[in-house]
Amino acid sequence: SLSFPLQTHRSDQSYGNKGTDCRIMLVILILTKLYDFHLGSVTESTLWRSTDYGSTYERMNDKVGSKTVLSYLYVCPSNKRKIMVLTDPEFESSVLISSDEGASYQKYRLSFYILSLLFHPTQEDWALAYSHDQKLYASMDFGRKWQLVHEHVNRFYWSVTGLDKESDLVHMEAHTPNGRIQYVTCQALTCSELNRNYPFPGYIDISSLVVQDDYMFIQVRLLKLNACSSTDRFPHPPVRLDLHIVSTDEHQVFAAVQEWNQNDTYNLYLSDTRGILFTLAMENVKTTRGLGGNQMLDLYEVAGIKGMLIANRRLDNQVKTYITYNKGRDWRLLQAPATDLAGNDIHCILPFCSLHLQLQTSENPYLSGSISTKASAPGIIVATGNIGSDLSYNNVGMFISSDAGNNWRQIFEEEHNVWFLDKGGALVAVKQPTVPTRHLQISFDEGRQWTRHSFSLVPLFVDGMLVEAGTENQIMTFFGHFSHRSEWQLIKIDYKSIFNRKCTEGDYQTWHLHNKGEPCVMGQKQIYMKRRPGNYCMLGKDYAKVLSAESCICRAHDFECDYGYERRREGNCLPAFWFNPAVISRSCSQGQNYLNSTGYRKVVSNNCIKGVKDMYTPRKQMCPNRAPKGLSLSTREGKLTTDLHTNVTFLVTNIQLDFGDGTAVSYSNLSWIEEGIRHVYKTAGIFRVSALAENTLGFDTTTLYLHVTCPVEHVQLLAPFVAIKNKEVNLTAVVWPIHSRTVTYFWWLGNNTEPVISLDGSISYTFTSEGMNTATVQVSSANAILQDTKTIAVQEFFKSLLLSFSPNLDEYNPDVPEWRQDVGRVIKKALLQVKDQLLVAVFPGVPTAAELFLLPHKNQSEGRKKSEKELEQISEILASALNQNLVEFELKPGARVIVYITQLTLAPLVDSIPRHSSSAMLMLLSVVFLGLAVFLIYKFKRYLCTTTGGNYSGSAGGDHRPLLSSYASWLMFWSPLNAGGAFTLVVA
Repeated sequence: SLSFPLQTHRSDQSYGNKGTDCRIMLVILILTKLYDFHLGSVTESTLWRSTDYGSTYERMNDKVGSKTVLSYLYVCPSNKRKIMVLTDPEFESSVLISSDEGASYQKYRLSFYILSLLFHPTQEDWALAYSHDQKLYASMDFGRKWQLVHEHVNRFYWSVTGLDKESDLVHMEAHTPNGRIQYVTCQALTCSELNRNYPFPGYIDISSLVVQDDYMFIQVRLLKLNACSSTDRFPHPPVRLDLHIVSTDEHQVFAAVQEWNQNDTYNLYLSDTRGILFTLAMENVKTTRGLGGNQMLDLYEVAGIKGMLIANRRLDNQVKTYITYNKGRDWRLLQAPATDLAGNDIHCILPFCSLHLQLQTSENPYLSGSISTKASAPGIIVATGNIGSDLSYNNVGMFISSDAGNNWRQIFEEEHNVWFLDKGGALVAVKQPTVPTRHLQISFDEGRQWTRHSFSLVPLFVDGMLVEAGTENQIMTFFGHFSHRSEWQLIKIDYKSIFNRKCTEGDYQTWHLHNKGEPCVMGQKQIYMKRRPGNYCMLGKDYAKVLSAESCICRAHDFECDYGYERRREGNCLPAFWFNPAVISRSCSQGQNYLNSTGYRKVVSNNCIKGVKDMYTPRKQMCPNRAPKGLSLSTREGKLTTDLHTNVTFLVTNIQLDFGDGTAVSYSNLSWIEEGIRHVYKTAGIFRVSALAENTLGFDTTTLYLHVTCPVEHVQLLAPFVAIKNKEVNLTAVVWPIHSRTVTYFWWLGNNTEPVISLDGSISYTFTSEGMNTATVQVSSANAILQDTKTIAVQEFFKSLLLSFSPNLDEYNPDVPEWRQDVGRVIKKALLQVKDQLLVAVFPGVPTAAELFLLPHKNQSEGRKKSEKELEQISEILASALNQNLVEFELKPGARVIVYITQLTLAPLVDSIPRHSSSAMLMLLSVVFLGLAVFLIYKFKRYLCTTTGGNYSGSAGGDHRPLLSSYASWLMFWSPLNAGGAFTLVVA
């Protein structure tokens, strides 16, 4: 049985044959849908079933659910009793399953919406389902349970029987997380990341994967060139824009390639039996754009006759039709009919005038298209065409050939759909569906005479015809509509009554296949048995079309030019300008044999014997001893980067491989390591991976630079808290983990609109404007970007004091930024009068240390010297108090901390501090504005004694005037937040 979804998506039909003893029952299933043009969607559906060859139909809606709206009907190709029907996803997502030719159904809900189904070619219960969101699912129980196979899939295929080891293998073209495309294979129910394979090492072009017969194809864009796969070789390439696989029949690949200078034409190439080496068969083959927008190649393979093709070629702005009988080795024009329908002579002389055919096959499988042939009717070709100097789509007619394209006759002046009945013993013709008709015409003599029959009382727009092949019952079913708003009409015609008997031996005649009188076609003399024209007998299922096939003696036209050779005017095959026949394939290793081409190769599937075969056949020779050359090295994924601790697979030939991290492996007497060589890097960085191939005659080496990355988890920008205007400062970005060496740094400094980019984590920079400047560093590594920002006070001068504390403070220092920030907010609130002039930084870690910065007023109208003098006075007062151990605080009862001065500096002499010896040391410390310090608000002892005459103990909220002009203010010591103590103001 076959399933034919209509182009209009309004009806699906399916035939099913059921064998019961000697009786054959024909089941027809039809799915019709009602489309509401106002709503723009399908609102109803009806499933019909017939078991009497279409005489009556049963409505099956009660079996599938009266309100269920169906969308598609599928028949299992390996067991046509099994049927799967999908619901319309606009209403629900379910699948209905039948195992009795559609007589009963079971309904199963789905968690996804099925866009298309693909059954396994041999396992009747296995199916792949493709969802609307590009997810692929697999079922091994005919749709009852589904399991996700892969996401972001473009194309998918089942395993190739006889080639793939696992029958449940799935070939897929899938998107990677970075948006590229890869070729992936895995078993249907175990397709986790660990179980996936990547047969091609690298990315491929989108929608290029083809798995067909014995071949698997991908398209890869290498620089500006296209390749069909990693090993396929076309003649010396110009820039190739596109490539399509036309056919893979008879162990040979037909490929259509569009070159850089072609718009609506392609060049046709033919491969050897391996599908690797391609030769040019025809240039500038015309294309036609279909209804769906796809370009269709004007190339037609004639059914039933091996090696026979018809093509439309554009030459000098004209399109002409050519025919070949030896798979493209030789082409010639079609001889036009000698007379027209009226019997008048046609004066058409080659090569100026010939017959030209339209070669478009119908996108509607129920119509015949512009050209039609059938394997059971060899030699009969029916096509739409015209006679003249080139192909035209005006003033066309219908033409037929009964002898495989050697001679042609015109049969109609208008376009018709023509179908083959009774294995080609009869032809039926109906006008194109653009015109309604009541009549059909039948011919029993290969189109020489036609009889007209009426099949409808009302003219019908014929949308198609169903013909059930392979049975004893000659039934055809027309379907169409009376008008564009009418319902579907089905008309069943039993044409068995036309034949009064079965054919006997006397009803047949022999026909010799030939090419303009040449009896040897594809190396054989083939004799076919045909029914004599005009004999009204039925061929029957036992009809055998081929009577005999005898091999011919090989001659020159049985051989085509081999890869790298071109045919010259005198007919000889000579090397092309780009090809050096002396170069031997890199895969030819010492001790092996290779085929040394004579410039010719036998046409694939040609069956000639002896003759010149030995003269043209490539000669087997020993691979010569030579130094290695052409060594290649790549990763299986084709990428030059990988993550740390990830298994990297290298592909290389004749191997001594150094991974660059101190590890090396060596293989001998190997020409190819199929599975690749795996290695795990334990440190990040850029590694030089080198491969060495050597023998007694020399060596070859190749190198690959692999980036092993580790994602950065944290970045901290270390910068000076205060910088001198127009003086260079150092900025450092510290990343973690520290072994992330493949890092790019982007530095955004000041008001610059463009970043400074570096591969080093440290740079030097000069700030040219006073005030608060921002510095931001962004770190990029392994597809992750992190950043950190710091604010730097830029002044012409400043004073700073380095502070230290009694050792017992370290016991209570939690060394967390949150603690320092909490203290900073308290200090900032206490220093409101001087927040723009006093800055404090506490360094992380122990022993606890801090730096106090004294900055000049923003308004320096009184002059720099006075500002420097004021800073000097204030620093002396602070230093005196600190040197006398007058500054102390109590963390908790019994825990008293004293603050000391370490050293006093005057900028720009900030680099002379021994303990923190330079501004570079400041960059290694965490700096915080306005109070990441541990201080206690205090008043100096001598002033307090003078003012109060005694000791004072209280809170920080006391009313005390600042004693150091606008620079000296309250200093606060804060006990650790996690120590549970409150701050205390202590005055001695």
